[in-house]
Amino acid sequence: MIPSPSAPAHATAEPHPVPDEAHALPERLARLRDRVAQLVDERSATDPTATDPLRGLYLSGDAVRHLLDTGAPDPSPLHDELTTPAAAGEDRLARLADRHGLTELDAGLLLIALAPDVDRTFEPLYGYLNDDVSRRRATTGLALDLCGLPVHLAWARARFHPSAPLSALGLIQVEEPERPFLSRTLRVPDRLTAHLLGDDGPDAALNGRLLPLAAPAGPHDEEFTRRLAERLRLTAAPLGTDTTTVYLREHREGDGPAVVAAALRAAGLDALHVTAADGDLPVPELLRETRLRGCPLVVSQLPAEPGPVIRALSTADVHVVFIGDRAYDSRWSDRDPLVLEAPRLQAGATAAWAAAFGEAPEFDLAATVAPYRLGGDQILRAARAARELAAFDGTPTTAAHLRLAARQQSASGLERHARRIRPDVGWEDLVLPDKPLVQLRELALRARHRDRVLGEWRLSAGGGRGRGVLGLFAGGSGTGKTLSAEVVAAELGLDLYVVQLSSVVDKYVGETEKNLERIFSEADQTDAVLLFDEADAVFGKRSEVKDAHDRYANMESAYLLQRLESFDGIALLTTNLRANIDEAFTRRLDLVIDFPFPDAQQRLALWQHSLVRVPCAQDTDPAECAREFELAGGSIRSAVVTAAYAAAGRGEPVTTADLLEGARREYRKAGRLVPGEGAW
Repeated sequence: MIPSPSAPAHATAEPHPVPDEAHALPERLARLRDRVAQLVDERSATDPTATDPLRGLYLSGDAVRHLLDTGAPDPSPLHDELTTPAAAGEDRLARLADRHGLTELDAGLLLIALAPDVDRTFEPLYGYLNDDVSRRRATTGLALDLCGLPVHLAWARARFHPSAPLSALGLIQVEEPERPFLSRTLRVPDRLTAHLLGDDGPDAALNGRLLPLAAPAGPHDEEFTRRLAERLRLTAAPLGTDTTTVYLREHREGDGPAVVAAALRAAGLDALHVTAADGDLPVPELLRETRLRGCPLVVSQLPAEPGPVIRALSTADVHVVFIGDRAYDSRWSDRDPLVLEAPRLQAGATAAWAAAFGEAPEFDLAATVAPYRLGGDQILRAARAARELAAFDGTPTTAAHLRLAARQQSASGLERHARRIRPDVGWEDLVLPDKPLVQLRELALRARHRDRVLGEWRLSAGGGRGRGVLGLFAGGSGTGKTLSAEVVAAELGLDLYVVQLSSVVDKYVGETEKNLERIFSEADQTDAVLLFDEADAVFGKRSEVKDAHDRYANMESAYLLQRLESFDGIALLTTNLRANIDEAFTRRLDLVIDFPFPDAQQRLALWQHSLVRVPCAQDTDPAECAREFELAGGSIRSAVVTAAYAAAGRGEPVTTADLLEGARREYRKAGRLVPGEGAW
């Protein structure tokens, strides 16, 4: 692994002892200075302008005659101590040369180009040898001279070619291409110089681009994680040997990074993590940083057209894991990666939540977090947000704080297509017979444990079916269907999204299916409960095809049947007309809950529940209203609202007469005969 960065220069603590490898580079430069001195002596011995104080600023006649008489100088023998990477021991330059597959000559050329950036005394020396005081860096010709190589050797000149390792790997930049080849300047990137001097800070071009890889959250598919970890351990080998390029498809955002984080931890490796949503990545700097650190590169959030990013980063000497939500297309790259499907993360991850809290909370943590499928980083942020909410309220952290914080981490684009409801009700707000109440609790139970039953216990029907929970609430208007959906969402600690049919149904062929696909895709990525109110408008029965309208309507129903099977979320459907729901939809539902019309006893309980917070006169009794008026829960609430407004206008408490008048109003709205009044 790459050593951690040393303390910054401005630190006030006592400096740490300089490691032995820190002396290796100066020792190499000392030997290079000896070689430079030797070349200076050789040049000045026969140069008539060697003592001219203006040498390098103009070309005298003596200098021209000297050049014409002597021609190209014979090179001196190659100095092994200069070009051998291991000459100074196992220092960073030696490891760099070994990892990047550099030759002895490459290492020597790199050291020559690097020298002015580490030791300023090389600047005037290079200026002298370049016969130009303004050119204080090594040139290609000077580098070859210092290595003792004739400048006309094709194989030696080829070490500076763009496809050669030094340039292709971003270790040396050959500048000024408009100049003759031997006069082109060599520059070592600042990031490489800093690395060789022991600084592991990332390249400035990557500022704001490198992101921490979320701490792994589980539980995970242990076998998949183990095999991926074994693949990633190949990074211990030199770059270019057994490299791994992986395309990991995730079905829910965050699953891929979490699985990769778990595999990296198992392999004992670090990684560079970047997102490529905008497709604008500093590819050369990113690849160089990955090579310098000798670690894998993880690229998530691929752009809509991921081909250019995959082609640019799929090299033979870098280990890359791409994470995307689309099926891999072989046209994206000429060199196909290892294509894998990210295992679905199970909900809950109690161990990860417990680690995020640090101490056992005062509530049932496992039951509270069971519905949420958050990544490691999201779990840490949710735990921190829950503690901050509790501190603001001045109370210990509760399950309500945690649920609110977890919902904040599951931001959704569903609000573009559905109305969000933050549940503020509970089981005590439901007045229902025992049977639908038991079924509602079973529905919440299924939603909480679906990953274990359908995933871990492998009771899914197969065929690409998802792990969604689907329920149908059937009953007359006002019998509590929507309220029950809100109670189920509150029990699970999730938001309720009511689908607006106006944003779904479209008169143009195929547009309704597209709108529904957007909703289902967003719901798959969100911890939320999806509610289709008046579902028979969308999930109606298929009919015999008599014209084009019937055919397209049946196509819409067929699409919904297929999409519900692959749905991973929680969807509830309500209808006043159960007979209008296609039987094929009914077969795919987990539960069908019938909401009966309330009897007199339940109506009385509904009246009393609606009046809990309403100021009433002492003799107010809703029993007569419950007995005489057959109203559903929604109508009873409307009657109480009417009575409350009448009482508020008088500045008095609600009376029985107000309640009776509110009930009569509801009968009249429905076009029914009001008891005691005859025809209206």
